Amino acid sequence: MKKILSFAKSEIVLVISFFLAVVSVFFVPPSLKYLDYINLSVLIILFCLMLTVAGLRNIGFFKKLSRLMMKKAGNARKLGLIMMNICFFSSMLITNDVALITFVPLTIIIYEKSKNHKDLILICVIETIAANLGSAMTPVGNPHNLYIYTHYNLGIKPFFTTMFPYVSISYVLLFALCFALSKEEIVLGDKKADKKLSHVSLIIYFILFVVSILTVLKIIPDIICLAITLIVVLTVNRKLLLKVDYSLLFTFIFFFIFVGNAGCIEAIRNFISEIVIGREIIVAAFLSQGLSNVPATVMLAGFTDNAIDLLKGVTLGGLGTPIASMASLITYKFYVKAKNSETGRYMKYFLLLNFAFMFILMIFALNT
Repeated sequence: MKKILSFAKSEIVLVISFFLAVVSVFFVPPSLKYLDYINLSVLIILFCLMLTVAGLRNIGFFKKLSRLMMKKAGNARKLGLIMMNICFFSSMLITNDVALITFVPLTIIIYEKSKNHKDLILICVIETIAANLGSAMTPVGNPHNLYIYTHYNLGIKPFFTTMFPYVSISYVLLFALCFALSKEEIVLGDKKADKKLSHVSLIIYFILFVVSILTVLKIIPDIICLAITLIVVLTVNRKLLLKVDYSLLFTFIFFFIFVGNAGCIEAIRNFISEIVIGREIIVAAFLSQGLSNVPATVMLAGFTDNAIDLLKGVTLGGLGTPIASMASLITYKFYVKAKNSETGRYMKYFLLLNFAFMFILMIFALNT
């Protein structure tokens, strides 16, 4: 019993997602339609990236990179500014999910090797907000952007002109927030303890990372990406398969089932159809808090022709709760597995800052 309670405590988001999926089954009986709920492409990309990141961590790449970054930064505040900018701008091209799965582990490694842990939570939350809002600038930055851009045949000019003010305001707020970090020096461990970096392995994992990015950009089919990654990993180091966070993948699957079933419940759909017209921003932001902004986008697109307000609403809706943007779960899962993690404190910072950003941007959205 103690083991079950310990597992539930360490995997609280997985447990919640499982519970919601099970409850939804009583309203929508299981069928082959469930398979349509699950976004296999997202799961494949996450799986491949986790394998690649695990490989890079295993050969000591992140340790080398962390030393280089700390040589440039020196203290928590400068590190926060560096990581915020990396997540903010990289997410515009490689998506918010990929930015977080790539750079959050690096941040945690830096702090696990240092004696300074108090700023880790704030930096992780800043990175998450930066990735979620920076990705809003381009159609390929996140899945809901791409869906709206293609579903409504939205031109590139109206897309950029709509999102630019929100992304600009977000950047200024994030830049200012970084000054809440301390200027305390981050002291790294003994350099002699680091592994000697294998350049051959580095090239192999870098190629796998590029393959994943090309898959995100729809240049390489996800099945090809999965095949290449598995073949390489099974050949080079099959033990990496044990280092994948499968609980995160199942968390996504359970949420996909819950959200898919919720969209099939007639009472919910009727309620949405009655309130959405003329209130797209508020309804989209509110619905995203419980369903996540990607499924909220798909659901609401069937009820409104107002692409611009829907785009604003689901972008702001990605802030707030940890499931408002599925990318936020990635940071949470990485953080809770870190040494000296404080889950309660993390959630306090996460909710406070996310809702603060959401409130400020919502005021701007409703008055422009």
